[in-house]
Formats: sequence, C-alpha cells, structure tokens
Amino acid sequence: MIKFRYHSGIYTLETEQRLPISLAEAWAFFSSPENLCKMTPAHMKFEISSGRPDSMYKGQMITYKLSPLPGIKTNWVTEITESVPPSFFVDEQRFGPYLMWHHEHFFQQETDGILMKDKVSYKLPFGLLGHLAHSFFVKRQLKQIFEFRTKTLESLFISATR
Repeated sequence: MIKFRYHSGIYTLETEQRLPISLAEAWAFFSSPENLCKMTPAHMKFEISSGRPDSMYKGQMITYKLSPLPGIKTNWVTEITESVPPSFFVDEQRFGPYLMWHHEHFFQQETDGILMKDKVSYKLPFGLLGHLAHSFFVKRQLKQIFEFRTKTLESLFISATR
C-alpha cells in the first residue's frame, strides 16, 4: 500500500508492509545504513559516500551519491534526527534535491511478525514547476522506489521463510 497526499504545499507518502520477522531482526536490518543500497533500484546508482557505519544513531550524518535520472548525479546528506530502538527512527535531508525531506520509520511487533510503516513528508523546489514535476515524474519515481523496496523485502524475508 502506497498513499500520497498534498497539504499546505507539502506532499506526504505513506506505506505499510508486514514482514514475518521479529522486531529485533527488523531493527538490525533497517538501522544499518549499509542496507539502504539493497533497497534502492540499481539504475539509481545509490552509494554511501560517507563510509559505511555499522549502525545508526541519533545525530548521525550520512552522505550519498545517486542518479535520479540517467546521466544526472546528485549528492544527498541526511541526518538521523530521532532514534528509539527498536521501534522508530527519523531521517531528514540536510542537503539534496528536495526543499524538505522528513522520513519517519515505524516498526510494530505483531503476532506473526512486524508491521512496518513509513511516512515521508517532502517539499519540492521551483514552486509551480516543482508541482508539475511531481505530477509528471517525482510521484511516479517515488512510487517505483517504494514498490522496489517492498518486493526486495518480500524476497529477503518472506521468500526465505517458505
């Protein structure tokens, strides 16, 4: 499930996914910046440029290089602004392609695994042009990225349990 909303000049993307793993396993996987590479489509050429830390912590700055469009590379800097192991963390863009990027990650234990929820609030630059870019490109690209992530996580965690 992927939902988009627009409010007060900000877009919000929300997703949910159930995985048959424990809360501890979920936290170990998702709090490792190294695993971001596994959850990003290869064509985006995502790489961590600040080194590969073992685990995430509040205040951590992580820098990336990625290619949102063929032939175009950009730098992205995020900060982990909240971390409440094993149930919640937030990353926020400090420098990058968005005017604002605030990504909340939630993990909740259920009887047969975990419920993972994401809430991404973001704002694009360039006013009306940014709004048009969202309609024609950004929304579709974000949807594809989160669909790729969903399939990758299913392959890693659901297929492995069958």
